[in-house]
Amino acid sequence: MTRDLELAEKEKKYCSYGDTVHYADPPKYFTNCEGSYLYDENNTPYLDLQMWYSAASFGYKNKELNEALKHQIDTLPQLACQYLHREKVELAEEICKEMEKSTGEKGRVHFNVGGAQAIEDALKIVRNKTKKNLMFAFMGGYHGRTLGASEITSSYRYRRRFGHFSNRAEFIPFPYCYRCPYEKKPDACGTFCEQQFEKLFETEYYSVWDPKGKEAEYGAFFIEPIQGTGGYVIPPKGYFEKLDPFLKKHGILTVVDEIQMGFYRTGKFWSFEHFGIKPDIVVFGKALTNGLNPISGLWAREELINPQVFPPGSTHSTFSSNTLGTAAGLAVMRMIGKKDYAKTVKEKGAYFLEKLKQLKSRWNMIGDVDGVGLALRLELCQADGFTPNRQLTDALFNEGLKGDLVHHGKKYGLVLDVGGYYKNGFTLAPSLEITKAEIDLGIDLLEQLLKRCKAS
Repeated sequence: MTRDLELAEKEKKYCSYGDTVHYADPPKYFTNCEGSYLYDENNTPYLDLQMWYSAASFGYKNKELNEALKHQIDTLPQLACQYLHREKVELAEEICKEMEKSTGEKGRVHFNVGGAQAIEDALKIVRNKTKKNLMFAFMGGYHGRTLGASEITSSYRYRRRFGHFSNRAEFIPFPYCYRCPYEKKPDACGTFCEQQFEKLFETEYYSVWDPKGKEAEYGAFFIEPIQGTGGYVIPPKGYFEKLDPFLKKHGILTVVDEIQMGFYRTGKFWSFEHFGIKPDIVVFGKALTNGLNPISGLWAREELINPQVFPPGSTHSTFSSNTLGTAAGLAVMRMIGKKDYAKTVKEKGAYFLEKLKQLKSRWNMIGDVDGVGLALRLELCQADGFTPNRQLTDALFNEGLKGDLVHHGKKYGLVLDVGGYYKNGFTLAPSLEITKAEIDLGIDLLEQLLKRCKAS
């Protein structure tokens, strides 16, 4: 029995499946990593095109970031969060400066451990300000799986087994133009979906707005400008440019979830910068530490989070601003300051997207490709080029993990992430340090998988 099979038997006996996404069949084990690659026990390289859902955006074993973490381990590896340390303060300063450049607003940063916990903190800040417990969110949106975050995450299956959710969000159709919920064409619809949202405020009988009291029943709208788990769905220009001022006019806070798209994934520091959004709160995580140590956080405008309105003890987590996380985060921010990711991510993303379009032109079962920076998407369909094809998507995913693809005489595997409303797409989030040669390799491996799985 191989080591992987032995581990698989032990997992069946000792591990909860509830904390694991068991997409791979059989489950896949890795033993090493570097750059854009994971390695199995045979030292076979697997090109990773999802990089831990963007958590390892700057490459596995990034030397500069690893050294910063090692230094922190040797100096101040642990500290209760009731005390302060330099890295926390300086990391908050760096993020606030970046936010001021993006929005012109002053604010403060609040840390936590994971993305869902930071979403919970955002909900607390909204409730503290508005005294309202109802929120808007998007269909297709994903904000985490804690109880509070599940209320504003669109998938019912994350809530189903945990009883009634009285604060479940009012879910609004996202401008998913390829599969428009209103069956409109984007070049002629005039952002019809945004008009439909505005229509909810025309009369009290649409249940969200009191025209006499000039007040909405909802405290905030939680937004992923580019949907992550929903399949990297990218909105059309003009949608958020209309929605955001409408929300402000009606006193509804804008909370932007940048957990997957922040830190130059899209070629800008924050993805909301592409769409003219002026957020009240921004939630971030994942790539902040390149996955080296869990830390997340949020930025909120000064009036929402200053100590007079959100005093010490308003919310707390033992590991919230842990020293290893803040040190890694500060190293990421300083590395970003030394490199021109705005230029390189835009260039690499354009190159990758063009290669995906060429791939689509050769395979009619690729229904849609799109991307902003290095946040790219590919939908697999039936032979008609539109009907979702989850079976083919699952087949490519599992075949890529066998590690027996061959490129220039060498064996490779391919790591992909299944996403989308119909689980028929791949969300591509390669390392921001990926080379053009590695992009070419990825396209070749994808094409091999399409041939192997008998796509037409």
